[in-house]
Amino acid sequence: MRKTVRRRAVGGFIAILALLLSTAVPAAASTSSGDDVIVLRGAGSAEGIAAGGGTTFYAGELFTGDIFRGDIRDGKARRFIDAPEGRMAVGMKADTRNDLLFVAGGTSGKAYVYDTDTRKALKEYDLGPGFINDVTLTRDGAWFTNSATPELYFLPMNGRGELGKAEDVETLEVGGEAGRPLQPGQFGFNGIAAGDGDVLIVAHTQNQALYTVDPGTGKSKRIKGPDLEFIDGILVKDHTVWAVQNMANQVSRLKLSSDLTSFKVRDVITSKHFDIPTTVARFGDTLAAVNAKFGQQPPPTQYEVVLVPAWD
Repeated sequence: MRKTVRRRAVGGFIAILALLLSTAVPAAASTSSGDDVIVLRGAGSAEGIAAGGGTTFYAGELFTGDIFRGDIRDGKARRFIDAPEGRMAVGMKADTRNDLLFVAGGTSGKAYVYDTDTRKALKEYDLGPGFINDVTLTRDGAWFTNSATPELYFLPMNGRGELGKAEDVETLEVGGEAGRPLQPGQFGFNGIAAGDGDVLIVAHTQNQALYTVDPGTGKSKRIKGPDLEFIDGILVKDHTVWAVQNMANQVSRLKLSSDLTSFKVRDVITSKHFDIPTTVARFGDTLAAVNAKFGQQPPPTQYEVVLVPAWD
């Protein structure tokens, strides 16, 4: 892997993001039952969610960067981290061994790391202009996606939870089909997860697809299967992928082939409470999905996490 300092203009992407968030969209129309709702009291927006220790979850307030902490067992959540002014919170992942929370910073072009024990903001890293959308953790660091340009960013961390310096951040230019330049305003890379071995699995919203990406070379390969319209956050466990499809108000459960070259849709999880879910965390047989409610007019007065079975 090589480091690069190349940065590209992405003004058109910001314009389309504003359009997405201001355009009215229909409310959820799913009809499954047996799920629960946890209200993020006081939140004025929402987007990311991460599993913590036990039944604890963290959820982000998109436009302030504040972090909520809740528990799926008692069904409650409260504001937990008051982020410094000017931050955003998009996708996130928790390192429970080291009490760290990694947060993608959206249009700030940054990544943030918080201490979940002290609630303090520990580090911020400049990644690149665009929309830093999601993050996954590996044994030696964190990978972040950029929805405006075909790049991934690696933030190193050792086994003791010691974070790398700003100059240690690496930029990986992705090649192949997933690395084709985007038109202004298109959403490219979105959710990301660590697959078998060192391979990364990345969701591409514009292409309605999943890709494997070699973290050493940046080479991408499409994982063959049906188109995944509105694909957003993803969660991978062994050869199962839960793919959140935001505007479709559903989560598709996929079965990957052993060589990660193809997938089949096993079932589609819906809920009458889904209202543009974006990301998901798993607690055994339960999924926790956060509703983003993009573009609703008048603006929503409540945001929530929806609990559904991890499979039908």
